[in-house]
Amino acid sequence: MESFYFLGIDMAKNTFQAALTLDGINMFETEIENKSKTIRAYFTELKNKFQFSSSQLIVCLEHTGIYSYPLLDYLVKAGVKVCVEPALQIKQSQGMKRGKSDKVDARRIAQYAVKNLPALKFWKPQRSTIQKIQALLVVRDRLVKMKVQLETPLNETQEFIEESLRKMLAKNCQTTLAALKKDLLKIEHVIKSLIKSDPQVEQQFKWATSVPGIGPITALNVIVASGEFERISESKKFACYAGVAPFEHMSGTSVRGKTRVSKMANMTVKKMLHLAAISAIQCSPELKAYYQRKVAEGKNRMSVINAVRNKLITRVFVCIKNKRMYEKVYQNALA
Repeated sequence: MESFYFLGIDMAKNTFQAALTLDGINMFETEIENKSKTIRAYFTELKNKFQFSSSQLIVCLEHTGIYSYPLLDYLVKAGVKVCVEPALQIKQSQGMKRGKSDKVDARRIAQYAVKNLPALKFWKPQRSTIQKIQALLVVRDRLVKMKVQLETPLNETQEFIEESLRKMLAKNCQTTLAALKKDLLKIEHVIKSLIKSDPQVEQQFKWATSVPGIGPITALNVIVASGEFERISESKKFACYAGVAPFEHMSGTSVRGKTRVSKMANMTVKKMLHLAAISAIQCSPELKAYYQRKVAEGKNRMSVINAVRNKLITRVFVCIKNKRMYEKVYQNALA
């Protein structure tokens, strides 16, 4: 049986702490500068020192966003298996622990990889088009927030301050708001060009946006978050990932909490789905009737909206799975 070396990495902006182990107990620990040149030199040193091949090495690190990009880029090109895990998942798997430092965290990540080897899911990079769309969506979201931060106070103060002062404030923000709107249009134009240049994304985008209530930005966020419906291929798993799947909160005879959604979620996707549900209730007669019926029955409004969010997820995933546009009354070709 082939032996595996496990490398736990605690990532930071400028450096990362690494702990290499074969058995989860004995560690070879080093701090490395987070640059491509030093990363290559470190792995060359490891292979020379311990005489293992790339197929024998398993790297595990916490999800830290862009800080891990240089390392992940090297590992993918070198053919090394790597898993990128949520920090909370690693922490909870360790049980009760005392103390914390970069060195200790690297050891614990290595031990996590040893302990959970059969269940590890190895990371693979998303396609270039998806990476670009994801980066543009992040920038677009920031610009929208900045635009709202400027516009909202101006609109809210209309009836509370004198006209001359209101006009002066609006004039001072006019140039900035115009620039923000111009940048938003540019980003949206680039996103549209990327969609048209990629047949797979373009087709999935058409299927997803055919569902009433699912707009372009929501559809793109779902495509990116699900890994083009490959990393998450089931609607129930995506609902859990997006924080809209309800869970019971009960234990024995003393704990009788309400069924509720989890706070562990992709909050951006959750926000997009909430806006999509509100839109669907307004534009879809079927969902509008469903919402009004459930509210009339005494259901909590947010619970009904959450049910609509789940319906939208299910419809999108069904359209992608069956490779077709959404139809209100679907006729099976085999019927």
